Amino acid sequence: MDVLVPILYIVAFSLFIYGLMGLTGPKTAVRGNKIAAVGMTIAVLATLLLVTHNWLLIIVGLVVGTLLGVPSARQVKMTAMPQMVALFNGVGGGAVALIAWSEFRSTDGFAEEALYVVIASLFAAIVGSVSFWGSLIAFGKLQELLPGRPIGLGRAQQGVNALLLVAAVVSAVLSYRSGAELWIIALLLLAALLGVLVVLPIGGADMPVVISLLNALTGLSAAAAGLALDNTAMIVAGMIVGASGSILTNQMAVAMNRTIPAIVAGGFGGGGLVASDDGVERTVKSTSASDAAIQMAYASQVIVVPGYGMAVAQAQHAVKDMAKLLEAKGVEVKYAIHPVAGRMPGHMNVLLAEADVPYEQLKEMDDINGEFARTDVTLVIGANDVTNPAARKDSSSPIYGMPILNVDESRSVIVLKRSMNSGFAGIDNPLFYADNTAMLFGDAKKSVGEVTEELKAL
Repeated sequence: MDVLVPILYIVAFSLFIYGLMGLTGPKTAVRGNKIAAVGMTIAVLATLLLVTHNWLLIIVGLVVGTLLGVPSARQVKMTAMPQMVALFNGVGGGAVALIAWSEFRSTDGFAEEALYVVIASLFAAIVGSVSFWGSLIAFGKLQELLPGRPIGLGRAQQGVNALLLVAAVVSAVLSYRSGAELWIIALLLLAALLGVLVVLPIGGADMPVVISLLNALTGLSAAAAGLALDNTAMIVAGMIVGASGSILTNQMAVAMNRTIPAIVAGGFGGGGLVASDDGVERTVKSTSASDAAIQMAYASQVIVVPGYGMAVAQAQHAVKDMAKLLEAKGVEVKYAIHPVAGRMPGHMNVLLAEADVPYEQLKEMDDINGEFARTDVTLVIGANDVTNPAARKDSSSPIYGMPILNVDESRSVIVLKRSMNSGFAGIDNPLFYADNTAMLFGDAKKSVGEVTEELKAL
């Protein structure tokens, strides 16, 4: 076993890395996911080879986890995928926290353990607990069990958070010094409260970044736990998750022109509707499916801008069918993808890949922004905040400075929305009132379907 298990771990984390490489594109993502899953299976089996007792408890845990995880993953709707990601990620952090507690008990308060093992275990306990409870709050906001708006303590928020972090670290030190279980429990409770208070003040508009950040924290806590347990596969898997999550978090923060500390500080997104700065009541122009179809049928280029509204309506397949008809009429169709559109990283990419939209038609923000000025029609499907020109023009706007898709530069814009309600950030969008914008109200899937039928008749 001393030879076999390390070999199996090397095979496992090699498959993790190879599988991760496959996740860089929709065409190879499914295969990459399966390869990584095989690696995880090998890692679990290798770990079980080291077990000499508690087999019944382990089998019960595997069965319960399988019965809970498989149906949940298979039945979840794409609109609820961000919530599932947040929840599953939180479970990982919670498991790490419980492992650290278990290690404390099994070693009599880390008696005779190396100092690096103690530090790694206590770090894993704090970060894992923060990730678990923070992920639950993120889940509650995304599932609308909790208000999407920032909920905080005002100016005292950061002071309270800092105090909780210091108290958790002090509890960690005292748990090691005294060996008393009371202090490790206090550590877990303080870290839990910290996780709740860190995420509650963060508004809905920042949720994609929060999910990515919590995912990175879970990975780091798992790597620390692996270091304490001398488990190579756990260390490598945790570092891969932690590193990739950290890079993604930074990229998304840059895409929003916000710093990670500013996001964690909270207070943005999910508020009430913000009135126009000039106080003038504005009107919008409505259009019909027939007029929208005529506009697009005679266009040279159409850009589709998907947002959470497309996800809610499950309109991605209808959009693909509409695009095929336009392409048959000689219209060039592209898709503009904002880095934080939707409720989780890559949300729109996943939806469109599900509908078999060619990957080369999906254009990132930096690549597509120069195209809008020469685009005849831009079709915005439920994307509010990422198309808001106030981010460029209004210095008083909460999203001022955030890079957006330059939809307003198109010759004509058609916006599909159920109503005039603001987006997840709670900010009114001047695009809707622009002279070159028309609103097509209704369920996105139904509206796109009606446009498609009109295209067939042309």
